[in-house]
Amino acid sequence: MNLLAIDTTGPDCSVALRQPGAADRLVSERIGRGHAERLAPMVRDLLAEAGLAPAQLDRIAVATGPGSFAGTRVATAFARGLALACQAEAVGVSNLVVMAHQAGTDAPLIVAHDAKRGEVVLQVWASDGETPSDPQRLPLDEALTRLPELAPAEARLAGSASDLLAPAGLSRTGIESLDLSALLDCAGLADPQTDKPSPFYARPPDAKLPGGLEPA
Repeated sequence: MNLLAIDTTGPDCSVALRQPGAADRLVSERIGRGHAERLAPMVRDLLAEAGLAPAQLDRIAVATGPGSFAGTRVATAFARGLALACQAEAVGVSNLVVMAHQAGTDAPLIVAHDAKRGEVVLQVWASDGETPSDPQRLPLDEALTRLPELAPAEARLAGSASDLLAPAGLSRTGIESLDLSALLDCAGLADPQTDKPSPFYARPPDAKLPGGLEPA
């Protein structure tokens, strides 16, 4: 399977390509802003370097967040559009899931994202092979208070909110950002029927469409 993965949920603009029998091609640039302008040229150049036409892509995956609101929308919209044009499968993978894959879930794990405004988004993997909890957004104070009930004391901690949750005394993995090879791994395992390329926002967007609708 020719698999392209995209991540613009943070300050980096990143693309990755996995082809059968070839080493992964990983490209990442820390640009802060301007993902919409930089993403398409990066994908074009990566495919050209691999000698691959867009129509030869079998699956296009995107990191869906939580992360930057604008960056997440850029990547998900691009992935959907490119997949439609190439007649490829489109899948979305949560950043929390990717970091859990990086950490390994053979022991209890909490992956927590700093949602700003004094809130965190966290998800708990109780042990290897078990279905993780649903992600939940909590005020930081409440998250610190509830950690003992959410996960065992031996749970490890990953994600951008690791510093914020450090007072809980959990062991830290040091994983706070996405690894592109891990994103490719998770993308290859994703189910196109259930793992949709839809944004996973840390909180509902402030802006509303006419009629009070939220952007998709």
